[in-house]
Amino acid sequence: MTPKNSHKHAAARQKIIIRTSLIGILTNVVLVIFKSAVGLVSGSIAIVLDAVNNATDVLSSVVTIIGAKLAGRKPDREHPYGHGRFEYFSALVVGIIILVAGLAALFESIPKIFQPELADYSWPSFVVILAAVATKFLLGSYVKHTGRKVNSGSLIASGMDALFDAALSFTTLIGIVVNVFCHVSIDGILGAGIALFIIYSSLSILAESAMDLLGGQVDAELAQKIRDLALSYPEVNGAYDLMLHNYGPSTLLGSLQIQVPDEMTAHDVHHLTSAITRQVFREFGVILTIGIYAEHTETPKHKNIREYLERYISRCPEILQMHGFYVDEDLRLIVFDLVIEHELRDKMQVKRKVERAMRHKFPAYKCCITLDIDTEH
Repeated sequence: MTPKNSHKHAAARQKIIIRTSLIGILTNVVLVIFKSAVGLVSGSIAIVLDAVNNATDVLSSVVTIIGAKLAGRKPDREHPYGHGRFEYFSALVVGIIILVAGLAALFESIPKIFQPELADYSWPSFVVILAAVATKFLLGSYVKHTGRKVNSGSLIASGMDALFDAALSFTTLIGIVVNVFCHVSIDGILGAGIALFIIYSSLSILAESAMDLLGGQVDAELAQKIRDLALSYPEVNGAYDLMLHNYGPSTLLGSLQIQVPDEMTAHDVHHLTSAITRQVFREFGVILTIGIYAEHTETPKHKNIREYLERYISRCPEILQMHGFYVDEDLRLIVFDLVIEHELRDKMQVKRKVERAMRHKFPAYKCCITLDIDTEH
């Protein structure tokens, strides 16, 4: 995939998001009109709150469209990697809108639990709500599927919300049946249940959106695929320190350290790293920067140092990995990186412990240890 084709893909993706959101807006507007009419005529708080929930879906879809438009703006001096994170921000706004609607619905429903009133339902009311359930289920499935297809958090959130709405609208059907045949009003209970589900879904959306904005752990499956691709080149003897930076669903930047024989020339390294970065972008859409660790032809002395270090580290469960091992004879320097588990508070203590052990065993050498961030465990 060339950068030009990447821009075309992003533009096509934006059109799909906007078109899907417009379908959601039109569908929800129709549902709001019919549910409001049924709720007001019958006096059902549950149906009225269901209509209000659909109204928030309209607003959410509008926010999604605005977010997609802003995210599609071209990179500029202030934002050289584009504006893709606007989509995560729009998903956050959608979550806040849904949360406010859920809290308002809960406060409206609670009094109805303690002072229930029988609603006046008719068969047309039942038919309208039944049709609304089917419509919201189909809409939710379509929007969620499309969201996953184009990797849009906002669409996935909207689709999940619509599926929740379908399930909650079904509870209003139960309320109608109980009201008509048992002459008991459970409107307040159903309204509170709907409100709690709305609040729950909003908190899930907010948590996921916040994680996208803050930057979470590397996707394990994608990370493994990128490492496996790098290791498929015969010159690469190790792939470490993969970091991915998300600048929107369609803009992913990363860095990777590969270990190569130290007799490779700059020309050889250039061709190797260029080939890997092109293939990673073509297959995964990740713009990758590659650094190198030199792996020298090992002498018996160097092998003895490495094997001792590996044995020592194997007795330290807090050390997850050692890599980048190199012995510089000119400087009498042993160089390597350590990955230490996140939960350990005093990582420097572990580093000092390893340094002391190496200095005691090989007093003629100094140690240069780099502590790497654990991005994968």
